[in-house]
Amino acid sequence: MEPAKRFTGRAADYEKYRTRYPAQAIALLREHCGLRPEDLVADVGAGTGMVAELFLENGNEVIAVEPNADMRAVCERLPAKYDRLRIVDAAAEATGLGDASIDMVAVGRAFQWFDRERALAEFKRILKPNGWLVLLTSRRATDGSELAREYEAILMEHGTDYAKVRGGYRLFEDLKLFENVETFDVTIPGEQWLTLEEFLGQTQSYSVTPLPGDAKYEGMQRALREFFAKWSVDGVLGLETVCQVVGWRMP
Repeated sequence: MEPAKRFTGRAADYEKYRTRYPAQAIALLREHCGLRPEDLVADVGAGTGMVAELFLENGNEVIAVEPNADMRAVCERLPAKYDRLRIVDAAAEATGLGDASIDMVAVGRAFQWFDRERALAEFKRILKPNGWLVLLTSRRATDGSELAREYEAILMEHGTDYAKVRGGYRLFEDLKLFENVETFDVTIPGEQWLTLEEFLGQTQSYSVTPLPGDAKYEGMQRALREFFAKWSVDGVLGLETVCQVVGWRMP
C-alpha cells in the first residue's frame, strides 16, 4: 500500500485516541535549538496536526504538509483555533515550499513512511542556513515487560503487515542521519491509562490493524479484548510510553 494511503479511514480514531506529544518537547527545543516564537516551522507529514499544535501553542507560525486527504481534513479544523496555521496538500519529498524558507522542519510519527533520501534532500533545500531538522515520536513502549511483549505478539499475529513495517516504528532507537553536525537526542518516559474503548480505538488507528470487513478484523478484536481483560485493573489498562526528540542543525 502507498504510504500516503495507509491512514485513509483511520483519521477519526487517530485524532481521538493516539498519544499526544508531551509539552516538555517544546522546552527541549527551546533549550537545544534556541526555538523562538517567531520561527517558521514546517510540520511535514502532519497527519491530524498533533505536532503542529505543540508549535502553535508556543506562538510559532506553522505550515502543515500532509498528502492524505482524510488526515488533512481533520487537521483543517485547527485554523478555527489557531490563525497561524497554513495547511498544504503535499508530500515530504516535494513540499512545494520555498528554498531556505523554513527555520525548523519537524516530523512526528510519519518519518518511517517517507522516501528517506528524497525527503532529507527536500528538508535541506527548504531549511534556512543553520536551521534544525527535528524528529519526534510519541509511542507505547514495545519491550521491557511481559505486557508489552504480549501486545506486540498480537500485532504480529493479527496485523496486516506488522512484521514488515515494525522496523520503521523502531527507527528512533538508533537513528544516525548526518555526520559532523550539531545534534541532540532526548527521551521522555511516560505512561497512559486507557479504557477498553480507548485501547481498541488507539489500536484501530494503527495502519497495520485490520479494518472492518477484513478477514483478520474479528480475530484481532477478540485478541485485544482478551488482552485487556487480562491486564486491566478496574477497567483501565496502563501502558508505558516513550517520547524521543532528536535534532540536527543543518550546516
